[in-house]
Amino acid sequence: MLNLLFLCTHNSARSILGEIIANTRSEGKFKAFSAGSTPSGNVNKFAYRIASEFGYPQNYLSSKSWDEFTKHDAPKIDLVITVCDSAAKEVCPIWPSSPGNVHWGFSDPSREGNDDKETYAAFASVAKELERRMSKIARANINNLSSKDLISLFNEVKNK
Repeated sequence: MLNLLFLCTHNSARSILGEIIANTRSEGKFKAFSAGSTPSGNVNKFAYRIASEFGYPQNYLSSKSWDEFTKHDAPKIDLVITVCDSAAKEVCPIWPSSPGNVHWGFSDPSREGNDDKETYAAFASVAKELERRMSKIARANINNLSSKDLISLFNEVKNK
């Protein structure tokens, strides 16, 4: 089983959705986590709503710092996936496992729309695209993939 870390600046929306969708859609191939460089400390209400309405577990969701994954007892991360452009531009900490890195940029759904209905639609759009990507990856044969091949697979799925 490979460990994925979804990163976003505040770890309140996109990275949270990445974590729950990857854990649910991966058919046991991945264990996903999420974190942020400057976590908000709260999960966005629309991320909770999407989780609930799309049938994803919500009991373990929390906004946390990426520093948690630099500790000696942290899970060994195989691949870091940045899901916001600002996090992709930041200098990441030194991860103990030297994971690969891919960027799946999504616009911030919390800043989309003029009302709750439009904001919810933006969150749903991000969730559906994450579902599409993770479902494709779950169907791929990832056994014994090198780090380079794993990165290529994630980039290929992003671009289709």
